Amino acid sequence: MKAMRVSDLARAGGVGVETVRFYQRKGLLAVPRGDAPAGRHYDEQDLRRLRYIKQAQAAGFTLAEIGELIDLDRGDDRPRAREMARERIAALDAEIAALQAARQSLARLANDCAKGGAGPCPILAAFG
Repeated sequence: MKAMRVSDLARAGGVGVETVRFYQRKGLLAVPRGDAPAGRHYDEQDLRRLRYIKQAQAAGFTLAEIGELIDLDRGDDRPRAREMARERIAALDAEIAALQAARQSLARLANDCAKGGAGPCPILAAFG
């Protein structure tokens, strides 16, 4: 792959140019050397890093956690990476449980609403 401009990197990574710049300001992506922005070029490694960041975000990691994962990758610290993954799984499990509880509650309200009857709709009354 030939060298890419920031717009090419952003397009290939499925993000906007400002997102690339934001990740650079956060220290997650390197700013390539060059005399001027027009002289700065990105390579396949930069694209891999950008995709890594997006995938880690999709897994629910924060930018700070992604920065830590990137640092861990340099030292191959598997125990800490595994610990972070387990913490993220626990957080996801808690979010799933909360969503399931909300779904069950809303399903009960919808069922009660469907029964009809006098008085206000149970769904509308529940949020009042």
